[in-house]
Amino acid sequence: MTDPLDLPGLGDWLAGLPGSGITGDGPLTLTRIGAGQSNLTYRATDGAGHSVVVRRPPLGHLTASAHDVLREGRIMAALADTDVPVPTIHGATTLSDGGGGTGDGAGDVPVIAMSAVPGTSLNSREAAQRLTPDARRTAADGLIDAMVAVHAVDLDETGLSDLASHKPYAPRQLRRWAGQWEKTKTRELPALDALTARLADAVPEQTETVLVHGDLHLGNIIVDESTGRVNAVVDWELTTLGDPLADIGSLLSYWPTRQGPNLPGFDAALADGFPGPDELADRYLAATGRSRAALDFWHVLGLWKVAVIVEGVIRRVAETPENAAAAGAPVPETVDALIAGATRVADAAGL
Repeated sequence: MTDPLDLPGLGDWLAGLPGSGITGDGPLTLTRIGAGQSNLTYRATDGAGHSVVVRRPPLGHLTASAHDVLREGRIMAALADTDVPVPTIHGATTLSDGGGGTGDGAGDVPVIAMSAVPGTSLNSREAAQRLTPDARRTAADGLIDAMVAVHAVDLDETGLSDLASHKPYAPRQLRRWAGQWEKTKTRELPALDALTARLADAVPEQTETVLVHGDLHLGNIIVDESTGRVNAVVDWELTTLGDPLADIGSLLSYWPTRQGPNLPGFDAALADGFPGPDELADRYLAATGRSRAALDFWHVLGLWKVAVIVEGVIRRVAETPENAAAAGAPVPETVDALIAGATRVADAAGL
């Protein structure tokens, strides 16, 4: 298998970055980390044992505007002096992909380098079992508190007011992900098309525009194993400006329940100590004073969006198997279950 990046070139670049800690002594090694199926994350370690984290787009053909790691780097750098815990961004560049291929023949890919934050990502039941029940509760509370902090970011002070459109978020999301479905679907799915139409007819009024992470769940935070404290929020690929309730709706879409069905790789929160989805929503709404009225819409849209994302992962892994995470890749039945779940929530809410 070819390397995902040109290792000598990566090593030279990292060694020249102030604060990276990479010395250039000995060969550089890359180890895939995280369970993400989109942008790929690696721990880069030099011969002296110094490490940083590097992130690049997935291998294979990419749709336009997707997987913009340089944009991710900009967002995390802008949040460095806010209440949102993020890794330190050391730098960004473009490098040869080492022969892995981008699908466009260019051979060069964008790369960002960031600090290796201590702690663990709760991306599996096994990872969650390393925490005590009290620490698991602290991690869940910290996740909500981090979400509240994201939504409180001053867009002008951080220079992020031009990150995305300020137009109503729900129509933008529907257009973007319906378009993404058309580009990446592997089959026709009338149930998804019907849900898309229902969502378009039920768009709530948007009264504020904030920074929205877009993919905030247990697998995208790094926590201290002994206390559960959130040390960093990561994976800012889907971040935009929009309705704050979109993030809590998305989180509810990922959060597992004992009744199921649940997304593969998202069962960590079934461990003792983690609260249920209703408690998560209650904590967020109590902290922000926002209304529950539109939350059902955003929950349904979150499930619908996750279904589109999962379909895209299925296609990318089928085209380029190296994109699969260690835990494996999702299957079409996962998409079907998500749409069925979203339809039940929509029915119960009268959407």
